[in-house]
Amino acid sequence: MGLSAEQLNAGMDALAEREPAIAAALADYGYPAPRIRERGYATLLRTIIGQQVSVKAAQSVWNKLDALLDGAVLDPAALLAADAETLRAAGLSRQKAGYALGLAEAVASGRIDLHQLPADDEEAIAALVSLKGIGRWSAEIYLLFAEGRPDIWPAGDLAVQIAVGRILGLSEKPTEKETRALADPWRPHRGAAAIFAWHHYQGGVPVG
Repeated sequence: MGLSAEQLNAGMDALAEREPAIAAALADYGYPAPRIRERGYATLLRTIIGQQVSVKAAQSVWNKLDALLDGAVLDPAALLAADAETLRAAGLSRQKAGYALGLAEAVASGRIDLHQLPADDEEAIAALVSLKGIGRWSAEIYLLFAEGRPDIWPAGDLAVQIAVGRILGLSEKPTEKETRALADPWRPHRGAAAIFAWHHYQGGVPVG
């Protein structure tokens, strides 16, 4: 599961001690709320379904898929047994259906064990990115929200880049490379920094 409120608060306190700009932002915006997802197949399947569509649309597809699979949407074998017409009826594009089936096959066959990913963050990211339809950003979000890895830093996230620029008082939004470099001194609490960045970007309103 993701970082708890206690872990987030401890991470933010450590960051505030070493970075005055974060201390000032924390005083203004308060501690971020946890962002927690379930570890395993369901969360990655939801990630694929949710790509490039609204939250509402993604939930609609999920509900239709679950109904068409007789309530077995959480079972990879049920998805693998479904025909293309069923997946289309649920609202999955051919590309997303392919990604979903690839994920189901990898989990069902044991090619990837989502409960035993490598302990090294980069190795875990590489294992997830080996799945079609899962890019680095999706892998990082999964490891942060579903596994609570404390030092994940999704530097390619636009909201994170914007928030980091604002927090540090930069004249313009840093690039992904710059965002990664700016956060290097924040190890091993970059996961808390990322969640705070989204919190800051949303104006301090807990989201997710």
